This record gives sequence, C-alpha cells and structure tokens, in this order.
Amino acid sequence: MTDRELDAARITDPALRADYAHCRRLNARHGRTYFLATRLLPAARRPAVHALYGFARHADDIVDVPGPAAGPGRRAGALTALRRRLAEGLAGAPAGEPAVRALVDTAARYGIPHGLFDDFMAAMHTDLTVTDYADYAALRRYMHGSAAVIGLQMLPVLGTVAPPREAAPYAADLGVAFQLTNFLRDVGEDLDRGRIYLPADLLAAHGVDRPLLEWSRRTGRRDPRITAALVAAAGLTRTAYARAEPGIALLEPVSRPCVRTAFVLYGGILDAVADEGYAVLHRRAAVGLPRRLAVAARGYAAALHARRRTPVAPPTAPGRPA
Repeated sequence: MTDRELDAARITDPALRADYAHCRRLNARHGRTYFLATRLLPAARRPAVHALYGFARHADDIVDVPGPAAGPGRRAGALTALRRRLAEGLAGAPAGEPAVRALVDTAARYGIPHGLFDDFMAAMHTDLTVTDYADYAALRRYMHGSAAVIGLQMLPVLGTVAPPREAAPYAADLGVAFQLTNFLRDVGEDLDRGRIYLPADLLAAHGVDRPLLEWSRRTGRRDPRITAALVAAAGLTRTAYARAEPGIALLEPVSRPCVRTAFVLYGGILDAVADEGYAVLHRRAAVGLPRRLAVAARGYAAALHARRRTPVAPPTAPGRPA
C-alpha cells in the first residue's frame, strides 16, 4: 500500500518515495501500535507520520545501540552529526540519509516548526549522560523534548478544528502519556541500559531505589515495595491520559479515529501491566492481538464514516503555492 499512500500525498520524486518507504518500514517494524493507528489516517497523511516516526526511531537507535564499540563518545558523535545534517537539511542543503530527507520534506509540506526538532535532539543527547530523574518535574523537562514535541510535530499533520494553539497543550500531553506508558512497560529494559525513567522521589516514597530494582531484575524475584511504586507510576500515567483526552475532539474529524485508537491501545498497555501483576522488571506487557484488532476495527469504521463526510486534500508540496 506504500505506492497508494505516496501517490495520495503527491510525493512523486523516486528517491524521495524510497526515503518515505524506508521510514514506513521502520514504523511497521518497531512501532506496532503506532503503525496500526496510522493506518486509520487518510492515505495522503500517512507518509508524514512515517517520516516523523522514522527519524525519531533513527535517533533513538543511535542512543540505544548496544555493544562495546558504541560507547558514549561514539554515540554522542553520531547524534551530533545527525543533528548537524538535520539542521543543514532544514536550511535547504542536500540531506544524506533517508530518515533526514523524508523528515525535511514533511516539515516543509506541513510547516512544522524547526525548533521542535532541536528540542527532540537535545533530549536524545540527554539520554547519553542522565540516568535518572529526581522528581516528576525533572522528568517532565526531559519529556518535553523526547515526547511532548512529538505530539506537537504531529499536530499540523492531523489538522485541527480549533486554533492550533488551543490544541497544542493536549497534543503535548498525549505525547507525554504515551511515553510514560513506555517507561512503565520498559522498566526492566531501561534498567539494563543503566537508566531509570521513574521519578526517584516516587520510588523512594515506597522504599524503592536503584539497587532494589537491580536486585529484582537480576534475580527475577518480586518485592511488594516495587509493586506499590509501579502502581503509583501507573496512576501518574493515567492522569496524563485524562489531561490529554479532551484534545482529540479538537482534531480534524478524519484524524480522530487514528488518535483515539492509539489512545485506547496505549492505555491498554497499562491494563496489561496491571493484569500481569506489575511484573515489568521481568517481562514486557503487551495488548493481546484480539483486543488490538477489535479496537482497530472500531477505529476503521469511524475512519470510513469521517472520510465520507469530510473530503481530504493532500498537503501542499514544498515550494508550491497552496
């Protein structure tokens, strides 16, 4: 279906089509829930979402690449080089890699502010040196660049029925809610990388610290203090979802089924974590396939209804008048 999406988006240059296809493969391979929800958007808007995801994934892979040859110095150098190539591409210079080229094209088509990409890259650099966060305020400052700006990047692609400035706080909150969900689901994997994305004061309030988490991860044994802390983290995450939800109604009707589906499926990860007894230090919770398909089916029906009622115009190509 890649060609249909690219045709609908009026992306005609063969090299650029290949760049977008590369990003789509990254989305399909690494972001199952995100990719499933993206399929509910009008075809013309999907390539832009793939480009945004593909670039973010490319940067994230640099941060998390394993192996002794990928020490902090090498990763910092690779991130700095990527940041430079992105800045050059956004300024009009030729970009040298698929994810950057697709992102630059998407930013031009949708008028995405370049500062959002600067903030994202700054957060990626933070991951190379910061391994924990004292409190939720400190974590929120990090998540501005790592998550909130992703929601803000998406907003021009999704479109709004209200002034974008009114929808922006909700888009940022939804990005934060999704990332908090990932943090809770991936506690064990992040700990293996030396990082803890749960606020230290929240953990300490339940008698939990890094050595206790490492002990549980290493031995496979449970501790009620850890469970209590994870329950509190889940509550914090559900509050973020509650703040974000009103923003869905501010999106264009054709975009709401996509975002609603992602909202429900990501929220379902919290349910899966709870159903498995908050054993996230020992296994990765996931929403079951029947549940994912049922939610997607409802979203698909809503998407078809919205498209019948609302014509969808493709984005304006860079350099062409609207």
